[in-house]
Amino acid sequence: MSTTTPDPRLAGLLEGARALQPRTVALRRQIHKHPEQGLQNPKTQAAILHALDGLPLKVTKGESTTSVVAVLEGDQPGPTVLLRGDMDGLPLQEDTGLPYASEVDGNMHACGHDTHVAMLASSARLLADRRDALKGRVLFMFQPGEEGHHGARYMIEEGLLDDGVEKAFALHITSTLKSGVVTCRPGPMMASADTFHVHVKGRGGHGAMPHNALDPVPAAAAMVGAIQTMLGRRISVHEPAVVTVAQINAGTTTNIIPEVATLDGTIRTLSEATRALVHKELKQAVKHTAAAYGCHAEVSIVPGYPVTVNDDAVGKHVVDLAARAMGASWSEPMEYPLMGAEDFSYVLQRVPGAMAFLGACPRGIDLEEAAPNHSNRVLFDEAAMEHGVAMYAAFALDALR
Repeated sequence: MSTTTPDPRLAGLLEGARALQPRTVALRRQIHKHPEQGLQNPKTQAAILHALDGLPLKVTKGESTTSVVAVLEGDQPGPTVLLRGDMDGLPLQEDTGLPYASEVDGNMHACGHDTHVAMLASSARLLADRRDALKGRVLFMFQPGEEGHHGARYMIEEGLLDDGVEKAFALHITSTLKSGVVTCRPGPMMASADTFHVHVKGRGGHGAMPHNALDPVPAAAAMVGAIQTMLGRRISVHEPAVVTVAQINAGTTTNIIPEVATLDGTIRTLSEATRALVHKELKQAVKHTAAAYGCHAEVSIVPGYPVTVNDDAVGKHVVDLAARAMGASWSEPMEYPLMGAEDFSYVLQRVPGAMAFLGACPRGIDLEEAAPNHSNRVLFDEAAMEHGVAMYAAFALDALR
């Protein structure tokens, strides 16, 4: 359907979201003040349940996590569409100066998950008023543990997708995109994220007599270069891959050659084939470098989130849908994927769907200067949440026509 063709199913969505904005903002700020991490977010769960109270929803709480699943039945039978919002915070000390800043030391909603929860809850209210236009069911997925804790996988293991889901959609807010703009792309959207750990063993000795020892420190230092050379010479330039050595540790004082050095870091790729190849080549580069220095190295790679891959048709359709729901100026194709990672990837492995980004750069701040997600100074323009609420609702209404 052309982006200029009126769509009666989507009429009034943005206005409806705007009318709900005070409720959306209030929920967001409540959650922002009380961030929780990991798979257990009881205060956030309670806030969600309170926000959904009174709506015609079948609500289920998670068993192994504090997830919430709410189902809205349309007036007519049909397939199920999933809408997801994650709910956990990050281990950061907030430094925004906001009047509703985190009241929990060392905890902050620095990735906007508080806005995701609030937008999804208001979209449930918006869609509940439009049940007569729904031919099927809407499943609202409120998920803890996105920040490295595999919350989506736990929810799937508890049966989230067992009754069949035809399409799935998630929004992620970002401070580095114009406020209110929705952007999406087909295919790879975000990277896989694996962690690697290297244990280099040599032979300790006196710092004044290195010839009597096997120093693991030069070996570890050489591995950093070897890994980057491996990326440039063993991985195709057409297959994006990032390997970052984020930690190097060795020794206890200045005059002792240590017996052990360690390296730790992250691996990011945009395809499962490249992911497997990087794992293989990294292990070889590390072990051969260690051998060249007379040391021994053990490498362990801990699998993280898979590549987040948008369905081709759905990814393209989201861009068009945003234009139809909110106007062409609020829709933008996304040219390149991001090398960050998302556990919505677990859902998209099983269900055709897409993740999109919602811009929320604060007004008056240049996009290039805005503090990014995961910064202790990140700010989000709350006005963008109206568009997020409308977009969640538009996806469901469009899919269940």
